[in-house]
Amino acid sequence: MKKLLIGILVLFSSCTVQKINKSLTKSAVLNQGHMGFMLLDPEKDKVLVDINSDKYFIPASNTKLFTFYTSYSVLGDDLVHGLNYIEKGDSLLFWGTGDPGLLHPDLQNEVALEFLKSSNKKLYLVDNFDQVDAFGPGWSWDWYNYYYATERSAMPIFGNVVRIQQDSTEQTFRVIPERFKPDITGTKTEDWNGYRFRRDRFDNKFTYQTADRVEVKEFEQDIPFVTSSEFTAMLLEEKTGKEITIIQNQEIGELDPQKLQTTPADSIYAQMMKISDNFLAEQLMLLVSDQLTNQLSTSDAIAYSKESLLADLPDEPLWVDGSGLSAKNMFTPRSIIALLGKIRAEVPLEKIKAYFPAGGESGTIRNWYKADEGQPAYIYAKTGTLSMSNALSGYLITKSGKILHFSCILNNYALPSSQLKRELEKTLYLIHDKY
Repeated sequence: MKKLLIGILVLFSSCTVQKINKSLTKSAVLNQGHMGFMLLDPEKDKVLVDINSDKYFIPASNTKLFTFYTSYSVLGDDLVHGLNYIEKGDSLLFWGTGDPGLLHPDLQNEVALEFLKSSNKKLYLVDNFDQVDAFGPGWSWDWYNYYYATERSAMPIFGNVVRIQQDSTEQTFRVIPERFKPDITGTKTEDWNGYRFRRDRFDNKFTYQTADRVEVKEFEQDIPFVTSSEFTAMLLEEKTGKEITIIQNQEIGELDPQKLQTTPADSIYAQMMKISDNFLAEQLMLLVSDQLTNQLSTSDAIAYSKESLLADLPDEPLWVDGSGLSAKNMFTPRSIIALLGKIRAEVPLEKIKAYFPAGGESGTIRNWYKADEGQPAYIYAKTGTLSMSNALSGYLITKSGKILHFSCILNNYALPSSQLKRELEKTLYLIHDKY
């Protein structure tokens, strides 16, 4: 009787896997492009579904899974080192580590600012800005006006953005930080109801268009500003009320700096993962590099991760930036599955649930992959979206209580991403319901 029951369970499981396979391979929608899919039962170490898992795909923001694991492994989940500094006589020399938290409109960290304000020494900003390119490899030049391509820098301040807000009770918009408001000029147009903001490509001058009569409604928009050591020093002078002199990087020699702890890493991870924040992802890789070498180099951080943390992946990641904005990134689904296993082994499940978007509840999948009414989320996964690329990889909790690992990458679809998500949603719910 026991053997008969085991046989029935094996047969039932086999039928379920066949249904899952069929829902993917026979889909009229998913057959219109290139798909890689892998589903793993980690308890049994058994691959349930494997479709092109050994092929390379452009992962878009699934790259942030690699950034998260690298950052968590190197930086931990405590406070990050947000400022390098050396005290010499009556002078305080300081420079950036890549920490994005200083006066960030969401993270609101002022530890470094208070440290500088409280010092009784002359302040010198060491110019290490040339270590960081504003845009990553393969980024498009015309993204400069959009938050998703906020400039990377050695010492971000205000998140390197101007935030423009309006709520339904106001007749005009607010600007954070307010010092940028005089740099914003507007014109009237009959073609636009609301506001349309743009920044000059090379200068921190902003314009907007609006109709004569604007319907008052709530909105919020972040526009990147052009970064430089000089502009950062000026902003710091305004906030500290102190003179700040810029000195060249080579003037500090090989001195080993002290490191000031500032922003909670947990808050950076959660925002980076949940809303797929490209800026935070890029700055995390700079923080990793600073921690390892006291230099700021995304490529060095990636090289370290590949050699020391990810050498056991089945396929070498072709990895060039922290965010996944570059189409030069390419990973295989089976390597992502291996990475998800490493994350599960090293990050407590409650933290994974706190960091990852939850289906039907939070982040980039709050409107997708909803659980049955009254039930908790069953998908905790990272999205990825670029032109011609959609991805979703993470953890799926079945009704029987199993936690399965899955990775789906879809490339070269001439279809709306919403159509692809609806089709994938059917398969993921089938797995949740039947396996």
